[in-house]
Amino acid sequence: MLTFLAAVQGAALVLLLVRLLPGRHRRPPVAPRLEADAAAGDVSIIVAALDEAHRIGPCLAGLETQGRLVREILVVDSGSTDGTGAVVLAAGARDSRIRLLRDDPLPEGWVGKVWALEHGLAQASGDWVLGIDADTVPAPGLAGGAVTAAVAHGYDAVSFSPRFRTSTAAERWLQPALLVTLVYRFGAAGTDVDPQRVMANGQCFLARREALRAAGGYASARASFCDDVTLVRHLARAGWRVGFLDGSRLYDVQSYTSAREAWREWGRSLDLKDASSMARQWGDVLFLAVVQGTPLPVLLVAGARWAFGASVTLGHLAPVLITSALLLTVRVLLQLALAGSYARRGLAFWLSPSADPLAALRILLSTIRRPTRWRSREYGPSASSSHSRTVTK
Repeated sequence: MLTFLAAVQGAALVLLLVRLLPGRHRRPPVAPRLEADAAAGDVSIIVAALDEAHRIGPCLAGLETQGRLVREILVVDSGSTDGTGAVVLAAGARDSRIRLLRDDPLPEGWVGKVWALEHGLAQASGDWVLGIDADTVPAPGLAGGAVTAAVAHGYDAVSFSPRFRTSTAAERWLQPALLVTLVYRFGAAGTDVDPQRVMANGQCFLARREALRAAGGYASARASFCDDVTLVRHLARAGWRVGFLDGSRLYDVQSYTSAREAWREWGRSLDLKDASSMARQWGDVLFLAVVQGTPLPVLLVAGARWAFGASVTLGHLAPVLITSALLLTVRVLLQLALAGSYARRGLAFWLSPSADPLAALRILLSTIRRPTRWRSREYGPSASSSHSRTVTK
């Protein structure tokens, strides 16, 4: 059994290194630019919002600092009851580019955020459409940096990874392990991968307006809980060039207030089932179980058995100890590489590899169960339309 596990771990390690080694030459974080080449065209920003009064203020303040490249900032409110509209109107009084829109009633089969983006796209007039989540804090020059990078690399659609702000030590311990499930499956931001395995991040998603409209707008992702990845892979299949870059200098994001919320909310979409075949989903589950779920438990259990004199020799344990140690070493090195993507680290962040078995378990649970609730709102055929109007993260 131990020999078989060592062989499986060894094969998984080879696959993991194939995916991660291109990261040695990944592109550096995209730099903010207040302006871009005039020939690149201008930008319409769309912010989908529902009950975001407590956090949309910093987002709008950041968007106000964008340069003349930004033609308009369209905030699509899906029936907020907490004063979101008042916050947006106050921002619009300071910056005439900010406009408050109300989307139409949610059609059956659409996720609320995607429908809001579709409504915004219908109103947008810029050459580029930049989707921004309400829980982001954009840096001055985000739009200019994003467009400049897209043009430089020839992308028709590109999204950007953020710099994460975390609230608690427990979140700083768990959240990087959840993030690593994405890196292990799809590689690091700033590397070129198979377009059908490209990652995306709807928190900051830039696309040529003509590409979006030619590909049917956001309709391809209308029922997806990972709408960003579903959309970018649909664009890739339609022949548009897509990418995923490091945007840690462009914006910060704080989506969750605790490790429990990150486990519950982010964990529901990390499986990316809506953008992957069933075979690929379960292949990824098994892969993560081996590369993240087993190394630390194997080292702890095997080491304890040998130390306490169990009837097992060190030579018998050596193959699985070596492969587990190598996998854990890769994970620790990756933690070093991820450090720049976190505004605050501390001891809990550096201990995050010990949360890897939990992260692998979360992907399994998410793959087994399709979400029916998101941030206390109902989804699915049985949900009422009033509860289905939601903005997913």
